[in-house]
Amino acid sequence: MEYIDDDGGSDTGYRRSRSRSDRAGSRGGSDHRGERRQRGEGTQRAEGGTEAQAKDACLRLLSDRARSRSELEKKLISRGYETDIITRALDRLQEIGLIDDADFANQWVHSRHTYSGKGKKALAVELRLKGVDQDVATEALSQIDAEDERERAADLVRKKLRNKPVDDRDKVMRRLVAMLARKGYSASMSYEVVKAEMAVAEP
Repeated sequence: MEYIDDDGGSDTGYRRSRSRSDRAGSRGGSDHRGERRQRGEGTQRAEGGTEAQAKDACLRLLSDRARSRSELEKKLISRGYETDIITRALDRLQEIGLIDDADFANQWVHSRHTYSGKGKKALAVELRLKGVDQDVATEALSQIDAEDERERAADLVRKKLRNKPVDDRDKVMRRLVAMLARKGYSASMSYEVVKAEMAVAEP
């Protein structure tokens, strides 16, 4: 869900140049008007807005999904808000509990591990990219212990093996180990889980 700020910017520059464009007659007039509209949109986006508009933009983004403070900050920067406005808006939202990186990290880890099957290594990278502090990320990742991670990896392998005959055992094993590695599981765990699950699946 994207929110475009309406800061009521003036289109004086557009009106001022219009007479010159009109004199150009049929020489690509529609293209020039398209260019002027693009320049106008870029100017509006670059001007940002007030603290209230910045908070409103954040609320719209948060209604879509939980986000880290860093994510919201990057969004506001991309929309041209000034640094002091961004800081005040985010501080206020954090003060009233609408921005909480610890809660965000916990939700992210639970959701991505449960529904996407991501391992701790991949989740650590994702939280870092979201701008979550390392200590906060470490605490969130602690909710997944070694047994939880192994069982989730085994579940992923079982789903892949289900209804699929193993014609070339070595080839299937390599593919399953690679799949787990891409999801952030260690090489040793991936190999052990795949070996055990393939042994169970074999007739």
